[in-house]
Amino acid sequence: MILFGASGHAKVIIDILEKQGIHVDHLVDADPEIKSLQSYNVFHESSWNSESEDQEVIISIGNNKIRKQVTDRLKNKFGWAIHPSAILGDEVSVGHGSVIMAGAIINSATDIGNHTIINTACSIDHDCHLADFVHVSPNATLCGSVSVGEGTHIGAGATIIPNLTVGKWVTVGAGAVITKDIPDFAVVVGNPGRIIRSNE
Repeated sequence: MILFGASGHAKVIIDILEKQGIHVDHLVDADPEIKSLQSYNVFHESSWNSESEDQEVIISIGNNKIRKQVTDRLKNKFGWAIHPSAILGDEVSVGHGSVIMAGAIINSATDIGNHTIINTACSIDHDCHLADFVHVSPNATLCGSVSVGEGTHIGAGATIIPNLTVGKWVTVGAGAVITKDIPDFAVVVGNPGRIIRSNE
């Protein structure tokens, strides 16, 4: 496996892959000053020919927009990382490039999109649908039948009650409680959640 992005997020993915018994060959980063991360070599993006690599890649960048930009220009196959302590129910699908971290619970009939991050100790209940490039932060809770659009970031400890739709490229603040549908590009904070501006 190769990781693109050599930051703290990459350290967590390395730990997951090692626990899965998956070998990390090296990392790639846009910062020429970064030469290593932990015990792994880091190559600058300009010197890395992605088309010559036959190994799978995970984009180890937490920012949804940047992760999408990097993914759009790579032609590699993408792998995924699932921590051994994560619990996945029946009929859960996980898209390529996605990462599921320690203690996450994803219940039955839930779809996780491509290049999505399910962070530490998240709870995602039955029949949820998360589109591509979503990031669910630590300890967030999605109740049953919640739909989350592309690129949305759900902050740490946020809660989304059942049967709601959260649009694309939404930012849900840490600790927010979402009690109604949220339109695309909204920034939502508080309990109950209120829209304070638009990202558009």
